[in-house]
Amino acid sequence: MIEVSCIIINYNTSQLTQEAINSILQHADVGLSYEIVVVDNASQWEDYTKLKRFVDQGPDHVKLYRSRVNTGFGGGNMMGVQYAAPCKYYAFINNDILFIQDQTLSDLRDFMENQADAGVCSPQMLDENENFRATLDHFATPARQILKRGFLEKIAPQRYPDRKAYYDQPQVCDYVQGSFMFVQADAFNAVGGFDTNIFLYYEESDLCRRILKKRGLRTYLFPQQSYIHYKGGSTSKSIDIKIEQKISLLYLLQKHHGVMVYLGMLGFYIIKYFFSSILKPKNWKLFKVLLQGAPLSKSLRQSQIVLEF
Repeated sequence: MIEVSCIIINYNTSQLTQEAINSILQHADVGLSYEIVVVDNASQWEDYTKLKRFVDQGPDHVKLYRSRVNTGFGGGNMMGVQYAAPCKYYAFINNDILFIQDQTLSDLRDFMENQADAGVCSPQMLDENENFRATLDHFATPARQILKRGFLEKIAPQRYPDRKAYYDQPQVCDYVQGSFMFVQADAFNAVGGFDTNIFLYYEESDLCRRILKKRGLRTYLFPQQSYIHYKGGSTSKSIDIKIEQKISLLYLLQKHHGVMVYLGMLGFYIIKYFFSSILKPKNWKLFKVLLQGAPLSKSLRQSQIVLEF
């Protein structure tokens, strides 16, 4: 059994993936047993072959597998898990990140080994200029969506730690950003891993909530290590992405809070985006999807094409 299996998804951004892999190889502890499993999520052929040439010329513990269809964040990572060697920890790493400190994986492993109630942790996220970026966050609830996170952090700081604060010691939180999640493999496998009904957004929130609920293990920010995240480097913004976000959010609210909460929040968003669409006509598309209940059948997953190998 190896200690860490790093899983990275590539989707038409092979240059970013290569840079991420190089940064891991450069900063990993030579005494750590680890692998890098790259899943190509049905990229264009040119992008895939460019990445394949890079991997073929690299060390044996970097491996590449290709999916015939884009299965999204959760599905791509679950494919990576299937190909991963038996390990103690999974490191789910976006391809638009860079390691910038030595022994990142080793330090995260050591923290998890010494923190009995830890199921998930993450280093501190930085932007491309190495400036602070919020890494911890709060579970999606009606209170968070309506009252907003900043207000909740002011009125209940013990329950809602400040996302924008600088922490110099490990900080427990609801969940950490999915750009870099270091997860206890036994706990991940016990809860069934990522929910592949979710194509994009909130996968990390759902995972951390289930690990807490079913295994009693918490999520921590580990600020002694940090990494760069070129936020948005792997996913461009559009009205379709905004729709996907709301589909995932409402699915998550129904899953964890029940039908009545889902219906209440659906009504809230229908009213909100009706008026928003008057000023921003592009939001009419989102409003129409909300009128239909924001079902999973409207997810971008349904428009993915199966590739011929």
